Amino acid sequence: MQNASHASAQLILNRSDISMEMKSGAQGPLAHHPLPSKGGGKGRQRRGVRRHHGTRHPMPPAERVYHAPQVSHVFGTGEKLKVIPLGGLSEFGRNMMLLEYGKDMIIIDMGLMFPIQGMPGIDFVLPKIDYVKQNRHKLRGVFITHGHLDHTGAIPYYVKDLGFPTIYATQLTIGMIRDRLEEFNLVRHTNLTVINPEDILQMGVFKVSFFRVNHNIPDSVGIAVHTPVGTVVHTGDWKFDHTPQDQLPTEFWKLAKFGGEGVLLLCSDSTNSERPGFCQSEKEIENNLEQLFRKAEGRIIVATFASLVSRVQQIINAASALNRKVAISGMSMEKTLATAVEFGNLKVPRGVVVKIDQIRNYPDNRLVIVSTGSQGQETSALGRMSRGEHRHVKIQKGDTVILSSSPIPGNERAVMNLMNNLYSLGANVIYNKMFDVHTSGHAYREEMKLMLGLVRPKYFLPIHGERFMLVHHAEIAYQMGWDEKNVFVLDNGQVMEFNHAGQGRLLPVKLDCDYVMVDGLGVGDVGSVVLRDRQVLAEDGMMVIIATIDKEGVLAASPDIISRGFIYIKGAERLMNDVRMLIRKLISENNVADIANWVPVRNKIRDDVGQFLFHKTEKRPMVLPVIIRV
Repeated sequence: MQNASHASAQLILNRSDISMEMKSGAQGPLAHHPLPSKGGGKGRQRRGVRRHHGTRHPMPPAERVYHAPQVSHVFGTGEKLKVIPLGGLSEFGRNMMLLEYGKDMIIIDMGLMFPIQGMPGIDFVLPKIDYVKQNRHKLRGVFITHGHLDHTGAIPYYVKDLGFPTIYATQLTIGMIRDRLEEFNLVRHTNLTVINPEDILQMGVFKVSFFRVNHNIPDSVGIAVHTPVGTVVHTGDWKFDHTPQDQLPTEFWKLAKFGGEGVLLLCSDSTNSERPGFCQSEKEIENNLEQLFRKAEGRIIVATFASLVSRVQQIINAASALNRKVAISGMSMEKTLATAVEFGNLKVPRGVVVKIDQIRNYPDNRLVIVSTGSQGQETSALGRMSRGEHRHVKIQKGDTVILSSSPIPGNERAVMNLMNNLYSLGANVIYNKMFDVHTSGHAYREEMKLMLGLVRPKYFLPIHGERFMLVHHAEIAYQMGWDEKNVFVLDNGQVMEFNHAGQGRLLPVKLDCDYVMVDGLGVGDVGSVVLRDRQVLAEDGMMVIIATIDKEGVLAASPDIISRGFIYIKGAERLMNDVRMLIRKLISENNVADIANWVPVRNKIRDDVGQFLFHKTEKRPMVLPVIIRV
């Protein structure tokens, strides 16, 4: 979608442009390490990726001036700003925020959620965006705060339905989005535009600027949207780290500048709102990892998230300092790290990284293996190692396995099973409760207070987290003097409205933001009814009853019964005979000679047999009656 109001030029970004943007030291001998390369050679245009050359400020940060947008008479007095969270509230994932003013609309983030308990067979869960589809002619752009799937994962599923709007993000984030779009054969059609934190974009009535934040993935930004009624600041995922891995701390001066000019609404990450103090710095984690590496006598296997680029950089730094080789295991991690190397966000010294199938060429005390699987996923690299199914790595006595992550809520049992398997194979397992080998990418309570103090918004909206996290974050604002009527703890789909007087209110309407589930190739074709059936099958199993009748409606043979996941028929002959007697009774009492009566008869068999089985077993299997005429 081309935006007529977007007057700034856009140039095709090729690999030579990318190398010019790399930070000092990023252009190492990348051709000599085994991570897969992206794109073509120097000078080749990269499909669909553009560099934005908007309003730039060549002055040093202290001299840069951001002018808050003034309310102009051209907007009139009737239009109002609507802020609508379409996902990310009372859940982890599906992060998506919609801002609408008159004939203009922008989106911040478009993420997916991984299935939660009670979603058997579901691959991903997406936001429901019917309202955006109906108004896609208003959409001026999609802005992404960072590269994690809970903020980018829905893009390949919705970008076509939205008319291929331009997607704006920082360099690494665009690279990761590009990789996902290539899997869907959509990258040629999608406008991907690289932005820098210094850029300012005019998108219809919205003036969009950015500020650097720290998270556990490089190139993370927050977004400030200057609207005709005031400024909305969206933090994305963030924490304050004065010694981050990439040496690029949060741009506090911009936050203070926004606060001085006046902020209408702050939307801020709530993930760690119940945790006191400050989040631990990434620098401390690197020191701890190097200390553990020095003590390890055999192989070191470090499991972490595939997208945790900063942690992999720390591992490479520690391994390089101790003359150890690093091998990567896990397809998703290899792809992410290759993109990070391409854009200079991961710096790999010459000769440090080796292919996983070459580790036999090196002694155990010179190897570090970085793998996926820190959450206990069965199909991950570490999961296969723990079961002895990995092609290249067999866990043995003397191996040190470091789980550099914290279990995501709901994954605790899977992580414990993984650790049990590793201990059984003789490995020494180190995890966060034993030693500080992981730090969160999300702010703690004291950092949240500092964010509120810097930005000083009139209204506050806690986002990103379970309901209790949103409430804890709201309580921080109350403690700091915010009035309860100016703090919104919302559900997905609720609509906030702000007028030109800076007054905000919650509208009585609510958009439908139900789950859109991805099951294989199907998107949205699995609803609550299908899920309920799957839950019944998973909990109580099923029973298929086949009744064969003749033309007179009389049973031609004893009913056949097939049980799956409910009861073992050979061990329950008496119960099965009772069920057959009940079926004979129901068939004889109802007219089944007329095909028109088959539906009510099947329903009667299903209900009566289901009730009978519950009375006898206290289980409710799914009962599927089938009537066949011969």
